[in-house]
Amino acid sequence: MTDITHLPGEEFVRQGLQDLEQGETTTLESLLLQIGATRIRNAGVPVPDFPRHETDAELRLYFLLGEQHGNNAYSQYNAHIRRLISFEQSLEARTSRMRRTEQAAL
Repeated sequence: MTDITHLPGEEFVRQGLQDLEQGETTTLESLLLQIGATRIRNAGVPVPDFPRHETDAELRLYFLLGEQHGNNAYSQYNAHIRRLISFEQSLEARTSRMRRTEQAAL
C-alpha cells in the first residue's frame, strides 16, 4: 500500500477506509472515498469494494450535507470535493516520485 501519511486529507481517507471495511457506505468519509476510489486505487491504496447504489455517491454526499448543513450544503460539498482532489493529487505525486526513484535504482 502506498503511504498516505502526512497527505492533506489523510484523516478522512483513513476513516473512509475503516468505514468501508465495516460496511458503512453512508458516512461522509466513506462517500468521499467512493467518489475518489478509482484514482486512489490507481495510486496504490487498496480501497475496499462497496455496493453500487441507484444514486451515485456524489448525490448521496450532497443529500447528507443538506441534512447536516441545510442551505450551506453546496459550499460544504465543494469544500469536501476540493479536499478529496487535493488528497488525490498529492497521492499521485507521491506515487509518481516513488516510481521514478524505483526505476532510477534499477
